[in-house]
Amino acid sequence: MSNVKIVVITGASSGIGAEMARMIASKGWTPVLMARSFDRLEHLRNEIKNDYKTTAHTFQLDVQDKIHVDSVFNQMYQEVGAIDVLINNAGFGVFDYFQDAKMEDIEGMFNTNVLGMMACTKAVLPGMIEQKRGQIINIASQAAKIATVKGSVYAATKHAVLGFSNSLRMEVEDFGIQVTTVNPGPIKTNFLKIADQTGQYEKNIGKWMLRPSEVASKIVGAIEKPVREINLPGWMEAGSKMYQLMPTLMEKVGKKAFRQK
Repeated sequence: MSNVKIVVITGASSGIGAEMARMIASKGWTPVLMARSFDRLEHLRNEIKNDYKTTAHTFQLDVQDKIHVDSVFNQMYQEVGAIDVLINNAGFGVFDYFQDAKMEDIEGMFNTNVLGMMACTKAVLPGMIEQKRGQIINIASQAAKIATVKGSVYAATKHAVLGFSNSLRMEVEDFGIQVTTVNPGPIKTNFLKIADQTGQYEKNIGKWMLRPSEVASKIVGAIEKPVREINLPGWMEAGSKMYQLMPTLMEKVGKKAFRQK
């Protein structure tokens, strides 16, 4: 996709979203930054302007609010124009045993990770279909392939992202639209500060965590050379393939690994 010019990123205020915005700006493309924290978006926009001498657009967005999603994307199309890529990066998790999970957290994860992602996708599809090109990148997780203890609801949302993406890919391929899913393992961002407030999970797996820049680089690279999936790290993806073939054995052999939360 050599003619990429405009890339929309949800959840762009921090973590891999912010890293992707910087990398996109460094290529001379135009990042369109969306998140709930407008102050952080403005700080990032100014950083991009100063460091990369390019324009970034910012829009405050709560993906859980369907009416707000429609309004913001309509405004974006009026102010920025047609887009080339949508990166559905907004998402969060809360790790709990299911019997302890709060319904507000369950609903919040599905509203953000699944329904919010779908709402943003639905907002851009008509334009992409009309121009007969585009790319949608959905950030799923290795949790979409291997569920673990205390991750039942989060894994369910990411299974939904993966299933949706696989179907959508076939629906839109005749319109020249690419669909890429990204399945990373744990990333060293603020995600875990919300997901596991005890800090135990990060303590247990800290040395295995991915760097945000590493994940962001792979995703931005897939804009230039689209792929079906990005799976990180490689050893975890190998484990997920073994899990699909021999789930019972893997759960027995990997019992301790599946209980790191």
